[in-house]
Amino acid sequence: MQQDILQQGFDLMLFGMGTVFVFLTVLVIATLIMSTLVQRFFPDAPEPQLANVPTAPAGVTDPKLLAIIKAAVDQHRAK
Repeated sequence: MQQDILQQGFDLMLFGMGTVFVFLTVLVIATLIMSTLVQRFFPDAPEPQLANVPTAPAGVTDPKLLAIIKAAVDQHRAK
């Protein structure tokens, strides 16, 4: 009687652990397949190239432009 119950418990344990192992294996394989399909059909978009905008040399400043920027900053801070 005792051996029969232990044998059933052992069988149930192996069945449960086997089921979990098979499920997790199928889950990993399905995830890998989906990842491969997504990479194949929806590749990453290329990074946009930044335009080369010419900038003024660091030493050159326009006093009129500086006055406009200063007025805009002062107006913003006054709000």
